[in-house]
Amino acid sequence: MKRIVIAGGSGFLGRTLAAYLQAQGYQVVVLSRRSLTVRHAAVVTWDGRTLGPWAQQLEGAAALINMAGRSVNCRYHARNRHEIMSSRVLSTRILGEAVAQCRQSPAVWLNSSTATIYRHTYGHPHGEVNGEVGADPAAKDAFSVEVATAWENEFTAAPVPGCRKVILRTAMVMGPEPGGVHDVLCRLTRIGLGGKMGDGRQFVSWLHAADFCRAVEWITNRDAAEGIYNLAAPHPVTNAEMMRTLRKVYGVPVGLPAARWMLEAGTWLMRTESELVIKSRNVIPQRLLKEGFVFSYPEFEAAIRQINQDTGRAAAT
Repeated sequence: MKRIVIAGGSGFLGRTLAAYLQAQGYQVVVLSRRSLTVRHAAVVTWDGRTLGPWAQQLEGAAALINMAGRSVNCRYHARNRHEIMSSRVLSTRILGEAVAQCRQSPAVWLNSSTATIYRHTYGHPHGEVNGEVGADPAAKDAFSVEVATAWENEFTAAPVPGCRKVILRTAMVMGPEPGGVHDVLCRLTRIGLGGKMGDGRQFVSWLHAADFCRAVEWITNRDAAEGIYNLAAPHPVTNAEMMRTLRKVYGVPVGLPAARWMLEAGTWLMRTESELVIKSRNVIPQRLLKEGFVFSYPEFEAAIRQINQDTGRAAAT
């Protein structure tokens, strides 16, 4: 049985990926800073900073997938900024040291990044080839871009001969598993707060969780796949379109819009940052499309309807 190791795989996305990979016949091992139980995976503890017995799990693995990092859904004060940055950079650094010491290194190392690395724009979409990396004062995203850049640089610098390396610039992933962004948007919509956010023109790049999992497996098994991949659906939507679709699917006729000042106040009360909803992320999966990957959910409405059905089935059981 092929073994796949997911570093930092105890969150929403890691749990979703572990369940998918186990169903495909893989043995899944999750590296976690906490001693906990993850369905569909064995859990091995690590601190994300130092070498230890956990490194033995990498020997001969089919893939290493690094998703470790403190959640960005918080206020960006000094302590949180330090934790967001260090949790990504240091975990990537120590994984590089562990892979370099393997007698038989993992066949491929996929390292998470974020579509937020691309510049805020209402214009042309960002692909891997022509995408423009950088911060924008209007989006207040300088810290997020700094983190993503440092994360990718640490990964790129890791000397791991014989191990194929892939950067996953992932958009907003939506799925029925509890704890994801869909939970938040669904809740806001159902209590009447599902109107446009800000002017509503900002693009939202998104991806159904099933397509995220399928793309990860596809890249893992494709020997020619290396470098940067955008993991996003081929059809981004504006914020206004996204919220209108959520109201339609969940049968909520109206939604209170949130002006920019309301977003600033609301995100402060929720202990998060307005950048997460204000920045325009117009990102497309150029390489996946060119290389033949077929999305199961290329359109936003169909994706949300499927998630709604899956959530209902899960609640019924």
